[in-house]
Amino acid sequence: MILICIVVAAYLLGSIPFGLLVARARGIDIRQHGSGNIGATNVSRTLGKKWGLLVFALDFAKGALAVVVGQWIAARLPMFHFTNAPAADFAGGTIVWLTHTAAGILAGIAVILGHNFPVWLMFKGGKGIATSGGVILALMPYASAICIALWYLLFQVTKFVSLASVLAAAALPLVVWLLMVFAHVGDWPLFWFSLAIAALAIWRHRPNIHRLLAGTEHRFGKKPPEK
Repeated sequence: MILICIVVAAYLLGSIPFGLLVARARGIDIRQHGSGNIGATNVSRTLGKKWGLLVFALDFAKGALAVVVGQWIAARLPMFHFTNAPAADFAGGTIVWLTHTAAGILAGIAVILGHNFPVWLMFKGGKGIATSGGVILALMPYASAICIALWYLLFQVTKFVSLASVLAAAALPLVVWLLMVFAHVGDWPLFWFSLAIAALAIWRHRPNIHRLLAGTEHRFGKKPPEK
């Protein structure tokens, strides 16, 4: 039940469409403007940078919050864990503590899926970069710092948010592995988690990748044609 509660709560937190809510507060449906995406980039192009930054901060914060709260709950509430012990040992169950890493990974996956596939919007959400960034910061701060710096450098050079996001996502598992092997920071569950969310982020950017290859992707600061 503890696991289920963590996952469900994180998913519901992730599914809060801050981009849509902020845009509606400004009098528009962001899905009918620009790229139609509810994320911070489209909000920034449509409403201005300060509103885009607000949406980014809110999406980032919900990713970090989901992990922190999930770990906090796991650190304080025991769960029943059934092993191969004799049946007589199950009279009261074998109580163990859910590890911080496991709880954080579960919460991280759930909050990202909530953002990407919110139940309130017929499972049509954002691309999860800001939310994933918050999750990574809470779970893997060193890897997060490196990937954020890489994203910023790529963005400054190319002015393509999508290209910077895809390349930073692709670099994440490598960064986690290098830190694990050479700095002894992190572990294999975090590596496999980073690989999964990187693959999801790249998959969600399929339309952007197609436009980048075709030379029709829009640089940051220029509004795409209205839908």
